Amino acid sequence: MERVQLRPLAGGDVDQGLRAHMIGIYRTMALGLLLTAGVSLAVASTPALVAAIFGTPLKWVAMFAPLAFVFFFTFRIDRMTTASARLAFFAFAAVMGVSMASIFLVFTGASIAQMFLVAATMFAGVSLWGYTTHRDLSRWSTFLMMGLIGVVATSLINLFVGSSAIQTILSLVGVVVFTGLTAWDTQRAKSEYFAYAGTQQAEKLAVMSALGLYLNLVNIFQLLLNLGGEREA
Repeated sequence: MERVQLRPLAGGDVDQGLRAHMIGIYRTMALGLLLTAGVSLAVASTPALVAAIFGTPLKWVAMFAPLAFVFFFTFRIDRMTTASARLAFFAFAAVMGVSMASIFLVFTGASIAQMFLVAATMFAGVSLWGYTTHRDLSRWSTFLMMGLIGVVATSLINLFVGSSAIQTILSLVGVVVFTGLTAWDTQRAKSEYFAYAGTQQAEKLAVMSALGLYLNLVNIFQLLLNLGGEREA
């Protein structure tokens, strides 16, 4: 990520604009999480939907649809309006909710709530550090992206291998990778404000930042759940 030259605004103007920019990102992310949780609970509590989705080959569609959405979103964002980008984000969050409904079939409700609280606490602390640190976190970008590719590729392979040892190692490495990405994505969102403040590009990049941070938190949560979640008897 290239260094961004700050615009010549008064300190108060920068602070207020940046605050609004970041609050907008976290608000969009939070709404997406609420939508995902709502859809997940609705699907998991409807036996007919559970049987139709997770008892048939449709489970593979539910599993891979979020990944397809991410690729679509990434490659189409430049051609979207801000409104359509937000709509695509919330559509993705709903699809993610269908995919994540399976966790309610595997883990107890108490452990799901507990692991989400742990993940949210970790996310908040690391995101705050990424926002306030003066260290250039873009130096981590190559390592983090290589780690991300490795985690995704190994996850896909382990779907068919089904190794518990690989899953444990994958979860540990994944938590480190997505925690690092949280700090980097937060700092990058801050830098993008200074580069594009006041333009439609800034608004679309804010949606992309919300998507990135949403994915980081969801993945940290799922990986922690795999590591320490209590399974249904």
